[in-house]
Amino acid sequence: MNKYDYIIRRETENDYRETENLTREAFWNLNTPGCFEHYFVHIMRSHRDFIPELDYVIELDGKVIANVMYCRSKLVDEQGNEKNIITMGPLCVLPEYQRKGFGKALLEHTFKIAESKGFDVVINFGNPDNYVSRGYRSCRKYNVCFGEGEGFFPAALLVKELKEGALDGRKWFYRPSDVDTPCDDEAAVAEFDRLFPPKEAGWQPSQEEFYIHSHSAITW
Repeated sequence: MNKYDYIIRRETENDYRETENLTREAFWNLNTPGCFEHYFVHIMRSHRDFIPELDYVIELDGKVIANVMYCRSKLVDEQGNEKNIITMGPLCVLPEYQRKGFGKALLEHTFKIAESKGFDVVINFGNPDNYVSRGYRSCRKYNVCFGEGEGFFPAALLVKELKEGALDGRKWFYRPSDVDTPCDDEAAVAEFDRLFPPKEAGWQPSQEEFYIHSHSAITW
Protein backbone atom coordinates (compact mmCIF):
# COMPACT_ATOMS: atom_id res chain seq x y z
CA MET A 1 0.00 0.00 0.00
CA ASN A 2 2.99 2.34 0.37
CA LYS A 3 3.06 3.01 -3.37
CA TYR A 4 -0.46 4.51 -3.25
CA ASP A 5 -1.02 8.05 -2.00
CA TYR A 6 -4.65 7.64 -0.97
CA ILE A 7 -7.06 9.32 1.44
CA ILE A 8 -9.62 7.61 3.68
CA ARG A 9 -12.44 10.02 4.45
CA ARG A 10 -16.16 10.24 5.12
CA GLU A 11 -18.44 10.07 2.11
CA THR A 12 -20.07 13.39 1.22
CA GLU A 13 -23.19 14.18 -0.76
CA ASN A 14 -20.98 15.19 -3.68
CA ASP A 15 -19.68 11.60 -3.79
CA TYR A 16 -23.06 9.90 -3.98
CA ARG A 17 -23.29 9.23 -7.71
CA GLU A 18 -19.62 8.33 -8.00
CA THR A 19 -19.97 5.90 -5.09
CA GLU A 20 -23.10 4.37 -6.60
CA ASN A 21 -21.30 3.92 -9.91
CA LEU A 22 -18.27 2.26 -8.31
CA THR A 23 -20.67 -0.06 -6.45
CA ARG A 24 -22.28 -0.96 -9.75
CA GLU A 25 -18.90 -1.62 -11.33
CA ALA A 26 -17.77 -3.76 -8.39
CA PHE A 27 -20.90 -5.94 -8.26
CA TRP A 28 -22.01 -6.10 -11.89
CA ASN A 29 -22.59 -9.76 -12.82
CA LEU A 30 -20.70 -10.83 -9.68
CA ASN A 31 -23.46 -12.54 -7.69
CA THR A 32 -26.35 -12.38 -10.16
CA PRO A 33 -26.77 -11.15 -13.74
CA GLY A 34 -26.53 -7.38 -13.45
CA CYS A 35 -26.74 -6.16 -9.84
CA PHE A 36 -28.88 -4.24 -7.36
CA GLU A 37 -26.20 -3.10 -4.93
CA HIS A 38 -25.92 0.42 -6.38
CA TYR A 39 -29.63 0.89 -5.70
CA PHE A 40 -29.11 -0.55 -2.22
CA VAL A 41 -26.43 2.08 -1.53
CA HIS A 42 -28.78 4.77 -2.84
CA ILE A 43 -31.69 3.89 -0.56
CA MET A 44 -29.59 2.95 2.47
CA ARG A 45 -28.51 6.52 3.15
CA SER A 46 -32.07 7.59 4.06
CA HIS A 47 -32.90 4.55 6.19
CA ARG A 48 -33.22 4.84 9.96
CA ASP A 49 -30.66 2.07 10.53
CA PHE A 50 -27.94 3.61 8.36
CA ILE A 51 -24.86 4.80 10.29
CA PRO A 52 -23.41 7.87 8.52
CA GLU A 53 -20.46 7.96 10.92
CA LEU A 54 -19.23 4.67 9.41
CA ASP A 55 -19.74 5.62 5.75
CA TYR A 56 -16.21 5.95 4.37
CA VAL A 57 -14.54 6.12 0.98
CA ILE A 58 -11.01 5.87 -0.33
CA GLU A 59 -9.97 8.63 -2.68
CA LEU A 60 -7.00 8.11 -4.99
CA ASP A 61 -5.80 10.77 -7.43
CA GLY A 62 -9.07 12.65 -6.97
CA LYS A 63 -11.23 9.60 -7.71
CA VAL A 64 -13.36 7.57 -5.29
CA ILE A 65 -12.20 3.96 -5.75
CA ALA A 66 -13.67 2.21 -2.69
CA ASN A 67 -16.49 2.56 -0.18
CA VAL A 68 -17.90 0.80 2.87
CA MET A 69 -21.21 1.28 4.68
CA TYR A 70 -22.82 -0.10 7.83
CA CYS A 71 -26.28 -0.26 9.38
CA ARG A 72 -27.68 -1.13 12.78
CA SER A 73 -28.97 -4.64 13.45
CA LYS A 74 -29.64 -6.90 16.45
CA LEU A 75 -28.95 -10.24 18.04
CA VAL A 76 -31.70 -11.80 20.17
CA ASP A 77 -31.04 -14.68 22.58
CA GLU A 78 -33.44 -17.49 23.50
CA GLN A 79 -34.80 -15.48 26.46
CA GLY A 80 -35.58 -12.50 24.23
CA ASN A 81 -32.66 -10.35 25.38
CA GLU A 82 -31.44 -8.04 22.63
CA LYS A 83 -27.91 -6.97 21.73
CA ASN A 84 -27.31 -4.03 19.40
CA ILE A 85 -24.71 -4.79 16.73
CA ILE A 86 -23.81 -3.56 13.24
CA THR A 87 -23.94 -5.14 9.82
CA MET A 88 -21.22 -4.31 7.33
CA GLY A 89 -21.93 -3.90 3.66
CA PRO A 90 -21.63 -3.31 0.97
CA LEU A 91 -17.86 -3.09 0.74
CA CYS A 92 -16.98 -2.00 -2.79
CA VAL A 93 -13.70 -1.55 -4.64
CA LEU A 94 -13.42 -0.70 -8.32
CA PRO A 95 -12.38 -3.87 -10.18
CA GLU A 96 -9.04 -2.46 -11.33
CA TYR A 97 -8.08 -1.71 -7.69
CA GLN A 98 -9.21 -4.98 -6.13
CA ARG A 99 -6.74 -7.30 -4.35
CA LYS A 100 -4.48 -4.33 -3.57
CA GLY A 101 -5.37 -3.82 0.10
CA PHE A 102 -7.92 -1.02 -0.23
CA GLY A 103 -10.81 -3.07 1.18
CA LYS A 104 -8.62 -4.13 4.09
CA ALA A 105 -7.70 -0.51 4.78
CA LEU A 106 -11.35 0.56 4.87
CA LEU A 107 -12.33 -2.26 7.19
CA GLU A 108 -9.50 -1.68 9.64
CA HIS A 109 -10.24 2.05 9.70
CA THR A 110 -13.97 1.67 10.28
CA PHE A 111 -13.66 -1.21 12.75
CA LYS A 112 -11.70 1.10 15.06
CA ILE A 113 -14.32 3.82 14.77
CA ALA A 114 -17.16 1.36 15.38
CA GLU A 115 -15.48 0.05 18.51
CA SER A 116 -14.93 3.60 19.78
CA LYS A 117 -18.68 4.17 19.42
CA GLY A 118 -19.47 1.19 21.64
CA PHE A 119 -20.14 -1.51 19.05
CA ASP A 120 -18.46 -4.83 19.78
CA VAL A 121 -19.84 -7.17 17.09
CA VAL A 122 -20.07 -6.77 13.33
CA ILE A 123 -21.80 -9.19 10.97
CA ASN A 124 -21.48 -9.63 7.23
CA PHE A 125 -23.19 -11.89 4.71
CA GLY A 126 -20.67 -12.71 2.01
CA ASN A 127 -18.04 -14.99 0.56
CA PRO A 128 -15.88 -16.31 3.44
CA ASP A 129 -12.83 -16.31 1.16
CA ASN A 130 -12.94 -12.51 1.14
CA TYR A 131 -13.35 -11.92 4.86
CA VAL A 132 -11.82 -14.54 7.14
CA SER A 133 -8.42 -12.85 6.79
CA ARG A 134 -9.99 -9.73 8.32
CA GLY A 135 -10.93 -11.57 11.51
CA TYR A 136 -14.40 -12.79 10.55
CA ARG A 137 -15.33 -16.31 11.63
CA SER A 138 -18.18 -18.64 10.83
CA CYS A 139 -21.43 -17.75 12.58
CA ARG A 140 -21.40 -21.31 13.93
CA LYS A 141 -18.26 -20.57 15.95
CA TYR A 142 -20.18 -17.86 17.83
CA ASN A 143 -23.54 -19.70 17.93
CA VAL A 144 -25.23 -16.98 15.84
CA CYS A 145 -27.98 -18.20 13.51
CA PHE A 146 -30.82 -17.15 11.23
CA GLY A 147 -34.44 -18.13 11.74
CA GLU A 148 -36.46 -19.31 14.72
CA GLY A 149 -36.38 -22.38 16.98
CA GLU A 150 -33.29 -24.41 16.14
CA GLY A 151 -32.31 -21.85 13.50
CA PHE A 152 -29.72 -22.47 10.83
CA PHE A 153 -26.13 -21.40 10.32
CA PRO A 154 -25.46 -20.19 6.76
CA ALA A 155 -21.93 -20.61 5.45
CA ALA A 156 -22.06 -17.00 4.25
CA LEU A 157 -23.08 -15.52 7.63
CA LEU A 158 -19.84 -14.21 9.10
CA VAL A 159 -19.22 -12.72 12.53
CA LYS A 160 -16.40 -10.59 13.91
CA GLU A 161 -15.91 -9.61 17.53
CA LEU A 162 -14.55 -6.09 17.74
CA LYS A 163 -14.03 -6.76 21.44
CA GLU A 164 -12.85 -10.21 22.44
CA GLY A 165 -15.46 -12.08 24.46
CA ALA A 166 -18.36 -9.90 23.29
CA LEU A 167 -20.29 -13.08 22.51
CA ASP A 168 -20.41 -15.50 25.41
CA GLY A 169 -21.46 -18.72 23.65
CA ARG A 170 -25.20 -18.45 24.23
CA LYS A 171 -27.38 -18.96 21.18
CA TRP A 172 -28.14 -15.77 19.29
CA PHE A 173 -30.63 -15.17 16.48
CA TYR A 174 -29.53 -12.58 13.94
CA ARG A 175 -32.12 -9.89 13.19
CA PRO A 176 -30.91 -7.81 10.24
CA SER A 177 -32.28 -4.43 9.31
CA ASP A 178 -35.02 -4.24 6.68
CA VAL A 179 -32.94 -1.68 4.79
CA ASP A 180 -32.60 -3.92 1.72
CA THR A 181 -36.33 -4.73 1.35
CA PRO A 182 -36.88 -2.21 -1.50
CA CYS A 183 -34.23 -4.07 -3.52
CA ASP A 184 -36.79 -6.84 -4.07
CA ASP A 185 -38.62 -4.44 -6.39
CA GLU A 186 -37.02 -5.39 -9.71
CA ALA A 187 -38.79 -2.57 -11.55
CA ALA A 188 -37.40 0.04 -9.16
CA VAL A 189 -33.90 -1.40 -9.49
CA ALA A 190 -34.16 -1.38 -13.28
CA GLU A 191 -35.46 2.19 -13.33
CA PHE A 192 -32.57 3.36 -11.16
CA ASP A 193 -30.06 1.46 -13.28
CA ARG A 194 -31.15 3.40 -16.35
CA LEU A 195 -29.51 6.48 -14.81
CA PHE A 196 -26.12 4.86 -15.52
CA PRO A 197 -24.31 3.94 -18.76
CA PRO A 198 -25.73 0.77 -20.35
CA LYS A 199 -24.13 -2.52 -19.31
CA GLU A 200 -24.96 -6.04 -20.42
CA ALA A 201 -26.17 -8.42 -17.73
CA GLY A 202 -24.87 -11.95 -18.08
CA TRP A 203 -23.64 -15.09 -16.36
CA GLN A 204 -20.19 -15.75 -14.93
CA PRO A 205 -18.83 -18.49 -12.63
CA SER A 206 -18.75 -16.26 -9.53
CA GLN A 207 -22.55 -16.38 -9.51
CA GLU A 208 -22.52 -20.13 -8.93
CA GLU A 209 -19.92 -19.66 -6.20
CA PHE A 210 -22.16 -17.10 -4.50
CA TYR A 211 -25.17 -19.40 -4.82
CA ILE A 212 -23.29 -22.24 -3.15
CA HIS A 213 -22.09 -20.08 -0.25
CA SER A 214 -25.43 -18.35 0.29
CA HIS A 215 -27.48 -21.57 0.21
CA SER A 216 -25.13 -23.74 2.30
CA ALA A 217 -25.50 -24.27 6.04
CA ILE A 218 -23.04 -25.50 8.67
CA THR A 219 -24.57 -28.29 10.73
CA TRP A 220 -21.78 -29.09 13.19
